[in-house]
Order: sequence, then C-alpha cells, then structure tokens
Amino acid sequence: MISVSGLSKSFRVAKRASGIGQALKALVVREYKTVQALNGITFRIRPGEIVGYIGPNGAGKSTTIKIMSGILVPDEGECSIMGYTPWKDRVAYVRHIGVVFGQRSQLWWDVPVIDSFELLRDIYKVPERAYRDSLDLLVESLDLRSLVHMPVRQLSLGQRMRCEIAASLLHGPDILFLDEPTIGLDAVSKIAVRRFIKTINEQKGVTVILTTHDMNDIEALANRIIMIGNGSLLVDGTLNELRARFGSRKTVTVDYRETADAPLELDGVQLLSRSATRAVLLVDMERTKISGVISELSEKVDIVDVSIEAQPIEDIVVKLYEEYRI
Repeated sequence: MISVSGLSKSFRVAKRASGIGQALKALVVREYKTVQALNGITFRIRPGEIVGYIGPNGAGKSTTIKIMSGILVPDEGECSIMGYTPWKDRVAYVRHIGVVFGQRSQLWWDVPVIDSFELLRDIYKVPERAYRDSLDLLVESLDLRSLVHMPVRQLSLGQRMRCEIAASLLHGPDILFLDEPTIGLDAVSKIAVRRFIKTINEQKGVTVILTTHDMNDIEALANRIIMIGNGSLLVDGTLNELRARFGSRKTVTVDYRETADAPLELDGVQLLSRSATRAVLLVDMERTKISGVISELSEKVDIVDVSIEAQPIEDIVVKLYEEYRI
C-alpha cells in the first residue's frame, strides 16, 4: 500500500548571529545554511498496519508525513501510496487519506464544529447517508455530542484534538496520518481515542501511521516501529523484536506479610525499593530466571502477591537514542 524509496529533502534557512549589528548586516547580506531533513529514507507499509513513526525533535518525522500526504515535494526519491504519487496526484489522492497535525487545525476557528464538518463533507463530496452514519459513529465514539455546536475557539486543546480526529475520518479514508493525536488529552480521553483508533483499524482496516513522543500511545497501538534520526532510518521492527534486543530486564513487585528485615540480595537482581510489606526488584533475565527469584524470595518472606512487568518502552527508546547518538 505504501512504498517509500530514497526520500531526501533539504531546506535552505537563513542564519544570523545575535545583536543589532548582525541584524543590520542581514538586511544587506544574508547568509544561508542547508538543513538536511531527510536523507534517503526507505520503507514499506502493508495495508492495515499501525506503525509508530518515532524519533527525537528535528529527526524528520513531520517532513516525511508532509511528503506522504502531498504537502511537500521531496528533492529526491519516490513515494507510491495506493498507486498515487502524493504531490502529483493530490486531488484524487487526498480522498483516500485523513491527516491530523497536533499543532495545525482543519477546523474553522469562529464557527461551530458541526459547520466545519458540513463543509468538509461538501469538499470531499461525501454522500449524505454515508456522512450521517460516519458522523453518528464519531460523535458517539469520541464523546463529541456536547462539543459539535460550540465554536472551535471555545474548545480546550484536548476537546479540539478529538474533533480534529473526527474531521479527518468523516470521508472514510483508507489511511490515517496522526501527528501527536493525544496531545493535551486527559487520561480518560487518551484511552478513548486509543480504543477508537484500534477499533477503526481492526473493523475497517484503516492503515495508521502514528508520530508521537508519548510512548504509551506507541505501546497501546503500534505493532511496528520505524525510528529515524538526523534524517536517516535507524530502526524498523516490531515491539517484540525491540524488547528482545533491549528488554532483558523485568520489574518484579512482591507483596508479603510484614516480617523482619530479611536480606533480599539475590544474584542478577537489583533491589529498587522496599517497605515493611512490599519490595520492588529489577531482574536481569540474562543472569537469572524469574521463577528462581520468586522461589528464593519465598524462602525469605511469606509472599502474598507477585506482579511482573516488562521494561517500559520509554527505556528501550532511550537506549536506542543513546546507541545511535541522537
């Protein structure tokens, strides 16, 4: 469905030192530098995938999304999506995609949300029956009933983001590009949005490309991660593959009956915290087994409950950043 090959994009930006003298000089002689946003990016995405497209600020994520959505033209490379070249076949192509940029709005600021929805229906020429069905589903799923008759300028950031997601899906796109979709949302709204994205992916087969700095979004939604840095593709794999590569540690929380201060020093285990009735340990799976740790602990304390958690995805991403020095 999506094939990207050798995409490169650079920007020419003005540079100037601080100070009034430098400002006056820049009026006469302006100096420029070239910033390489993308450098030969190549990947393929199959229909129905949810892909987390991640990287630090300035890595080139938004530039890639803008090229894939037809907003920017690359300097070099090819991009074929559903048989279209986005920047060449833009009018026909955009009917098949939905785009949400966390810092950009497709809703009109001073009119009620429903008026923006109606205008988008006319722009995309969505049949009335299909529009009503989509609108009812989106309003119910994203809890927009109390929002659609309010002017956009009166909405909070989180409320606006929910409306932006609805606006991007009114015409029933096959591909959804999401740039920081849960920015500004409270915990309940984040869960609702994640559940909704998962539902449209599973039930309607919508392909989702998600860029975000919230690794909880990635962990909850994505089955594959593409990471870029300094304009180059660094990692392309599943979450399980990344965990197998970096996630050799697990956190074990043990609840036990209050007891004397029995020593809990075990080989391959780091004691993170301890109270009278609970201990939290970090277990290195390469040095010891969880079952062995629990067995040794049961000889030292009277265990009531045990919970085991894999290494947070944030820790794995930080390790990737450190490995590639980005």
